[in-house]
Amino acid sequence: MTSQATFTPPPGARAHPLRTARGEFAVVDSPAAVGVEPKGVALLLPGFTGSKEDFTLLHEPLAARGYRAVAVDGRGQFESDGPEGDESAYAQGELARDVLAQAAALDAGPVHLVGHSLGGQICRAAALLDDSPFRSLTLVASGPAQISDSQQQRVKLLTDALRVMTAAEVWEAILAMGPPEKVGGPARGIGDINQLRTRWLGHKPAQLFATARQLCTEPDRVTELAAVPLPFHVLSGTRDDTWPVTLLDDMAVRLKARRTVIPGAEHSPNADQPLPTARALAGFWDSTGA
Repeated sequence: MTSQATFTPPPGARAHPLRTARGEFAVVDSPAAVGVEPKGVALLLPGFTGSKEDFTLLHEPLAARGYRAVAVDGRGQFESDGPEGDESAYAQGELARDVLAQAAALDAGPVHLVGHSLGGQICRAAALLDDSPFRSLTLVASGPAQISDSQQQRVKLLTDALRVMTAAEVWEAILAMGPPEKVGGPARGIGDINQLRTRWLGHKPAQLFATARQLCTEPDRVTELAAVPLPFHVLSGTRDDTWPVTLLDDMAVRLKARRTVIPGAEHSPNADQPLPTARALAGFWDSTGA
């Protein structure tokens, strides 16, 4: 935690624009640790109202296990540019093609794909379009279909407010009621209140509207995904209000996936319990072989 309004990359990591065939995307990129044999590359996608900084605490432990981790802001998220008002630019298929372009731009061969929450659904869509750029797929607190009724109501309140107020006005209104994540505002993240405000203001409204709709209407595509020839991993905390943990358990069975439940974590294991989350990710990747 810091009083700065901007985020500092974790030790050993570098923040830079990743140039792809579909434009530039802001990333935090950390190589395998010095003296450790490189084992592979992971591409990490954040969730709704989130950003690449949500994976900050995973970089060092993943580097120590030999993995380069590249966390990315998707189109219109925080520091990645995108249209202000054109929601069609954020259709799920467009975001999935962005992921394929990001994986190609890393020029590292097949990568381990990791998506948190909304990011998991975008990763799923990418793998269904073309699984060849990927070595594995891990869904972190990301369920089989639309989010829970309570979370749909929360998302609707947020986007309804954005249609009649500026992002800055919405932020101030949320703060007047309490901590943002407790009163229907943006999800909790890594950073202090000034950093989280900066991140919130960086999101393009059209991105929030389009992805909110996706979260509330996503169909169950688990059967389609199970036919994709990739190793799967379903990881979550012991409690989750966005998708019930029992639903994630069932999805893992349907995917014949490795299932990891992180004690003491809720919807964001990467922030709540980063060390056991990193160990679980690296252990799964180790098991997939070269």
